[in-house]
This record gives sequence, structure tokens and C-alpha cells, in this order.
Amino acid sequence: MTMVDGGELFGRALANEGVEKAFVLTGGHIMPIFYGMRNAGIEIIDVRHECAAVYAAIAYTRASGKMAVVVTTAGPGVGNTPAGMMEAESVSIPVLQIGGAVAMGKRDAGDLQDMSTLTLMESCCKWARKITSTERIPEYVSMAFRHAVDSSPGPVYLEVPTDLVFAQVEEERVRFPENYRAHTVPGGDPRLIEEAAELLASAERPALIVDDGARWSMGADAEAVGALSDYLRMPVGVTGHACRGLFGGEDEHPLLKTNASRAADVVLALGCKFDFRHGSGRAIPKDAKVIQVHTDMRQIGFNLRADIGIVGGAGPVARQIFEAVEALRNPKADEPWTGTPASGTAALPAPYHDTKSPSHPARCAGESARFLEEDAADWNVIIDGGEASVWMGGAAVATRPGQLHGSGANGTIGTGPALAIGAWAANGKPVLLYTGDGSFGFYAMELETMARLGIPVVCVISNDSAWGMIRLTERYIRPDEISEQGQCNTELHPMRAYEKMAAMWDGYGEKVTDPEEILPAIRRAAATGVVSIINVEVDDVSLSPFISGYADMVAPE
Repeated sequence: MTMVDGGELFGRALANEGVEKAFVLTGGHIMPIFYGMRNAGIEIIDVRHECAAVYAAIAYTRASGKMAVVVTTAGPGVGNTPAGMMEAESVSIPVLQIGGAVAMGKRDAGDLQDMSTLTLMESCCKWARKITSTERIPEYVSMAFRHAVDSSPGPVYLEVPTDLVFAQVEEERVRFPENYRAHTVPGGDPRLIEEAAELLASAERPALIVDDGARWSMGADAEAVGALSDYLRMPVGVTGHACRGLFGGEDEHPLLKTNASRAADVVLALGCKFDFRHGSGRAIPKDAKVIQVHTDMRQIGFNLRADIGIVGGAGPVARQIFEAVEALRNPKADEPWTGTPASGTAALPAPYHDTKSPSHPARCAGESARFLEEDAADWNVIIDGGEASVWMGGAAVATRPGQLHGSGANGTIGTGPALAIGAWAANGKPVLLYTGDGSFGFYAMELETMARLGIPVVCVISNDSAWGMIRLTERYIRPDEISEQGQCNTELHPMRAYEKMAAMWDGYGEKVTDPEEILPAIRRAAATGVVSIINVEVDDVSLSPFISGYADMVAPE
């Protein structure tokens, strides 16, 4: 008779689901799970904060297409993670978190880390359960994966009391579910496909929008999106990061980074949730016809009518529509209705080339993008922060799938260092981490994790010595009060010397105050191959294109 403990069952069950990486922070309640994962050949990456483990899992899953697992200890270990799980939900990333809990016989007895964390996690996950039997651990793992990758992918949670993890059971009594999930992505209703094709074939100003919800329903048909765009000379706006680079390099096909939906007469939306990023649907012209495609029928018609609503996978439906369009008309040979957009950093708007000192924040982003363009086209790119992310998001291009990472609709900041760890874990490529000084302060100690793992990262800090987006918004919405009384809790220490932190991990650091030195400094840092920090002084007065819209959201009239 062979006996196995709960940790061993977790390891084997996760390996059966194809898990290769786990992002964790150690803790006594969950130690057997680590031993079980190690025995199952799962790589364990230990970070410095539990929420960072979730962000790392998000980036890893987005970059690799493989689901990662997060393991955290009981009580505050679980309590540190909700922001990360809400971020996973906002970007439609499937993540499984396993959280420890006190022994079932010691609940409500004042035991160490006895907290009702299941209720907490139910509020930020699409599915959450407490395991109540050691023998059923593999069943619950399979249930968690089923819910994580269903028609609406997202984060799930399993809570396991410590006595069940340590307990031993007879191996023969344990059932490991096999082959229980479908491996196909559904296509759309043929009648609706024909209607959609006729609309697009006759459109004068067609546009396509792709959001994070499309990532897991592309299947093997991602190329159909680019093919449809080329055939109809149709601009494509990719809202989230999960699909950036999935349809080809944006530097080679500039139509893949052109959001023209605000002026379109027909809009094809793949995997879109029409949230604030689309003006809650109001950014689409009232007279435009909308074709909405989503695996989750609850998203069809959310905030915006769907003239044609197709329940199906983004990839198969795009392929079906493309084939139907081919049968209706010849490819367009003229210029796109938007004109052919210029590509490359040289074509970026004037603020990205500003010569003043301190640097315009766009100039800092532009020089960082130039480094990627000229020296590091295949690097992982992490974009973090408020104002910093707006400027860098407008400059960076994706040359491959899973290259660009940033926050989703939640607008979560401080995610950058952990996203860098997860992206590197997926492919081993060097990392450019672009962040603001405010955001950098959230998880700066994860640079120790990077140094420990040997991750080559260049962290560029766009330093305006402030919570820049809030500071600028204050000036925008309450100029008189700010003029008379000054800013309210938005200022940070003037040009704090963050570059000196790199020395703690035998890294490289440099402060930059001259915009002409930004690119050379990044290149010097990249050449070291170690954890590097380039601390760039930028002005605190330049408004990004996002500020007016953000002000309207947070302070509506």
C-alpha cells in the first residue's frame, strides 16, 4: 500500500494539467505543496511579495500561452493577493492561486493566521472553493482549471487547510481526472458569418478592434486577423496587451496599430468588453454597424448594441469571415481609408523629440522605444505606471506575440517588476522595464528577485518626482484651488536617487538629466547584462493625451 501526502497530490495534479512554472512566496502552511511540485518537475520561482507572484503569473501566461500557478501561505499571505487577482480578471488571464489555511479542527480558535480568506477571494475571482478532503485534491485542481479556461477565462482560487496538505492517504483511493476538457475553439453561426461578411465587404470605412478576451479563443487562426486586415485594407486597434504582436510585427504592418474605430462605418470587435477604454461604447459612432464576436455571450451587447452578435472563438470566426469576404469581393488595392500610417520612432509626434531639459516625458519614452527599435527588437517590454505608461504605450511596438505587458482596465500600477519576472520566465529574453517613479516604489524589491534569478533587465524610471497622473489631473480639474493652495498629496521627493539601489544587487545604475544622454545610458546598462536602473529626470507639467478623459471619469460634471 502506497501512501501519499496532499503536497504530493498537488504536484502530480498540477503536472497533469501541464503546469511548468509556479510563482510563490514561502510559508509554513503550504510547504508540502512545494515539495510535491519539485518532485513533479515544476519550476518554483520565489518572489518577495505574494501579489507580485500573481502579476508574474499573468505575464508568464500571457507570454507563453501556458497557465501558471500561484501558491501563497495562509492569512495575510492570501490577503496580499486580491489586487493581482482582480488584475488577472480585467485582462482575461487564467491564473490558479492555491492558498493555505489553518487546520479545519483549529478554525475560530485563535490559531496562527486564522482568517476567513475564502470569502475575500470569492469577491475577486470567478470561482473559489475550499478543499475539504485530501483524496479529492486532484479533482479540485481539475475543476479549477476547467473554470479558469472556460468561455470567459480568468482567475480561480483553491483554499486548502494545512492538515489536508500534510495528511497522507492511500494512493489507490485517489482519482486523477484525465481528458476532461475540449481542445477545440468553436466557430460562429454560418448565417451570421455571411451577414458579417456582407457588411464588411461593402463598408467604406471598416475597422477592427481586438481585446484581451480574444487571446484564448484564437486557436490556430490568429493569422486570419492579419489576412482580413490586409484584404480589406482595414485598420486594427488592439486594446489590450495579450494580442499585441499576435498577428504580425507592428513595425512591418502599421495597420495593426491603428485604432480608427471612432470614425468607422462598420466595426468588427473580437473579444471586446466595451468598458471605459471604448468610452463604454460611446467611442463607436452611433451610425456605425457593429459586429461583435465573443466566446462569452454575456459580453455581446454589453454597453453597446451588437447589430450582429456572434458567439464563437475570435480566431475561427475571423477565418470564417475572411473566407466569406473572399467569396464576395476582390481584395482592396487602394490606400487604406485612414491613409498609410508612418512607422518607426522617427514618425512619432513632436513631444517624443522634444529637446528641453528636464526631458519631456514623451522624450524619455521615445528614446526607450528607439533603443528597442535599434538594439533590442526581441526583448520583453514591460510598461508600468500612470503618465509614464501612456507615453510609452504610444511609442512601443510589438514584433512578436507576448512581447508587451502592462496593466488592464483596472489601471493597476506597480505591476512592472513582477511582470518582468513572469515574462522572462516564459522565454528567457532580456527585459526593458519602463515605469514611473511612483509605480517603481510598489515592488522595487522584486529587483532582488531578478538579480537572484540572473534576469538581464534595464529599468528605465520616468521620474517626475510626483504621482504624475493625479498631480496633472488636479491642475486640470481644480486649477484655481491648486494655484492658491498648492498640490494635495501628490508630490514625492525631488529626483530621489533610485539608481543607487542597483548597487545593492551588484547591478548598474545611472542618473540622467540631459535628454541626449537617455539612449546612451540605456545602451550602457544593457551592455552589462545585469539588473540596471536608469533614473531619468522628466518635467512635471506636460499633459498626456489621457489626462482630459481621465479627469472626466474621476470628476464628472
